Amino acid sequence: MADAKKEDKPLGSPPLGLPPNGTVGQLTDEFVLTKDGLRLFPQPVLGDDLDPLNWSWMQKHTILAIVMSLYFMFTYITTTTVPSFPDLQDKYSASLEQVNWTVAIPALGLSLGPLLWASPADIIGRRPILILGTAMALASTIGAALAPTLSGYMAARFFQGLGVSPASNVGLAVINDIFFEHERGQKLGLWVLAIDQGLLFGPLIGGFVNTAGYQWIQWLAAILFGVVLLAELFFLPETLYPRRLMLEESRGAGTIQPAQLAGGDDEKTMMADGSPKHMIAHVQRTKELPFASVSPLPGIQHPTLYDPLVRFIKTFKYTAVSVSVVTYCFGWYWWVLSVVTLLPIAYPTYEVHIQGLLYLGLIVGTLISEVACSGSLSDWLVIKLAKSNDNHKTPEMRLWLAYPAIVLTAVGLIVWGISVDQGYHWIVGQVAFALFGAGIQMGNTAVCSYVVDAYPMQSMSTMTFYAVMLNMSAFVDPFFIVPWVENVGLTWTFAGHAMITVFFCIPVLAVLHRFGAALREKSGTPTWVNPEFEHTAAAAS
Repeated sequence: MADAKKEDKPLGSPPLGLPPNGTVGQLTDEFVLTKDGLRLFPQPVLGDDLDPLNWSWMQKHTILAIVMSLYFMFTYITTTTVPSFPDLQDKYSASLEQVNWTVAIPALGLSLGPLLWASPADIIGRRPILILGTAMALASTIGAALAPTLSGYMAARFFQGLGVSPASNVGLAVINDIFFEHERGQKLGLWVLAIDQGLLFGPLIGGFVNTAGYQWIQWLAAILFGVVLLAELFFLPETLYPRRLMLEESRGAGTIQPAQLAGGDDEKTMMADGSPKHMIAHVQRTKELPFASVSPLPGIQHPTLYDPLVRFIKTFKYTAVSVSVVTYCFGWYWWVLSVVTLLPIAYPTYEVHIQGLLYLGLIVGTLISEVACSGSLSDWLVIKLAKSNDNHKTPEMRLWLAYPAIVLTAVGLIVWGISVDQGYHWIVGQVAFALFGAGIQMGNTAVCSYVVDAYPMQSMSTMTFYAVMLNMSAFVDPFFIVPWVENVGLTWTFAGHAMITVFFCIPVLAVLHRFGAALREKSGTPTWVNPEFEHTAAAAS
C-alpha cells in the first residue's frame, strides 16, 4: 500500500472504501489510487488487517511462493517420468505408445480437477482445498511408486493430477485475493513461470534420479509434495475475504465504532443520511478462522457444487475468453508436450541423465523471457498505454506481447526439428529450445493476463476454463504426436507445428486485439461474480 494515494473526487458512483485514518465503518467518498494515478482494483478495506490486500510484502510473497511451488508440481509430475520410459516398458511389458499415455493420464486429472475443486474453494475456502488436494497428490504419488501393474500405475497417475489440479484455478484465485490488478502481469508471469519450469525441470531431474531406479522418481515427488503440504499447513492462511460485505459495511455504517463491529450483536445504527441500518454482525475471516476450518465461510455467497460446470459451459459465450484460450491451448501451447516427450527419441544415443540436461535450453529461455519480456514488461506496457489513453486501461493492451512470442515459438520449433534431422551440433537445438521456451512463456502470460483483465470479477471461472482447456490439449497431444513423427519426420512435424501457430494464432489474436472491446460488449456481462464480490443476499447464478 506504500505506492498508493487517495482521491476524494468520485468517479461516477461513489466508490466503496475507508477514510485515511482507517476508522472501520466510517462513511467516505474516497477511493485509493496507485502512484501512477490509476484506480486500485480491488479496493482495499483500509484499517482492516484481515484484508489480504493489506498484508505485508513478505507474507504476500510467502503465499505466492507456496502457490508457485504447487503449480510447479502441477506439471512436474507429468513429465518427470519421461526418462524412465524404457524402465516402465520393461516393468509393465508395455509399448512406447502405451507408456506415452502415462503422460496423458495425469493431464486428464489436471483437466477435470478444476471443475471439481472450484465450488468447494468458494464455499469452505482456498486453504482447505489446497491442503486436501496436496494430501491426495502425496498419497497418489506413493501409490505410483508401489504400483504392481500398469493399470494401477495409470490410476495412481490420474489421482496425482486430480490432487494437484487446484494449483491452477484455486491457486490463481489466491493470487487475485492478495494482489492488485496493476500488479497482475508480474504475479501471473511468475505463476506461469512455475508451471513452465515444472514441465521442463521434470525430465531434467527425472533423468538423474532415474539412475537410482525409476521408483525414486516418484519418491522424490512424494518428498516435494510433503514439503509443500507442510508449508500450506503453517504459512498459508485463508485468503478468501468477504470484500463486498466489508466494503458495503464500511461505506454505510455511519459512526460505528470498532468495538461495535467486533461485538457480534445485531445492533441498529444510522446511515450517513440519518436512516436506520441493521448492523451486520462481525464476520470471522482470513486469519481469524480456525486452523482446521472446513465449515462454509461466513459473509460470502456460496455457489452450488454444479456451478463451475454450468459457468464453464456459459464461458463459451464470452468470446474474449473462449477464443483466446482455445487458440492458445490448441494452436500453440500443446507443442510443449511434443517437444518434451520426443526429446528422448530425438537423441537416442545420449544417456538418460544427459538427455535431461538437454532441457536446459527451454529452462533458460523461459527464465530470460520472464525476467526481461513477460510479466513486468506487460505491466509497464499497460501503464504506458493507459497514460496515453486518458488513464483508461483495456484488456487488449495485454495482447501486444503475444505477437513476438508467436514468432519466437515458431522459429524455435522449425530450427529444432531441422537440427535433429540434419544432425547439427546439440547447441543448435539448445538455442532453438531457448527461443521456443521464451515464446511459450510470453504467450502464456499474455493470454492469462488478458482473460483475467477482461473479466476480473469472474476470474475463478475464466481460469477454470483456461485450466481445463490447457490440460485437455496436454491430454490429447501424446496420442497423435508419435504417429505424426513416424509418418513425416521431425522436420515437417515441427514445421507443421510452427505453421499452425503462426497462421492460426496471429490472425485470431489480431481480431481479438482489434475488436475485443466490441465482442465483450456484444457478449454482455456474466450473470455471476467471484464470491467475494457477491451480494450475500443474492441467489447464486
